[in-house]
Amino acid sequence: MSTETEISRIEGLITAMLADETAYFLVSVRIKPTSNIKVFLDGDEGLAIEKCVSFNRKLYKLIEETGMYPEGEFSLEVSSPGLDEPLKLYRQYKKNIGRFIEVLFLDGTKKEGKLLEVTEADIIVEHTEGKGKKAVTQQLVIPFNHIKSTTVQIKF
Repeated sequence: MSTETEISRIEGLITAMLADETAYFLVSVRIKPTSNIKVFLDGDEGLAIEKCVSFNRKLYKLIEETGMYPEGEFSLEVSSPGLDEPLKLYRQYKKNIGRFIEVLFLDGTKKEGKLLEVTEADIIVEHTEGKGKKAVTQQLVIPFNHIKSTTVQIKF
């Protein structure tokens, strides 16, 4: 069975598992050659460690029941994407309104700023150029189709 087929089957199991848990959503599934399955889930209000444990147990059982891996020859990790993982889904962008982000454009340039708004087609970021009295704050509309990746930035 190809990795794409395995991922597709596991995504189907996750979709069914989350049907009654509408506050949570699937971000991505990765499978390493050692049959190590990494599932990244997120929630509109975050994802507590207890929920990760619960989802892990349910999903492990569902995968075992399918017989995809003979004699349970797989490992499963369920977690939320860390801050180092780029935002991938509209719901992740919505959840992070008000936070500082770094946007990497398709041409390799970057912009940092505060995520103000998210629409189906683009995001609005408030960024400041210059220092001190010469600082100018602007709002920039960035279409999703111009974005290579977006990561949340930690500001202290």
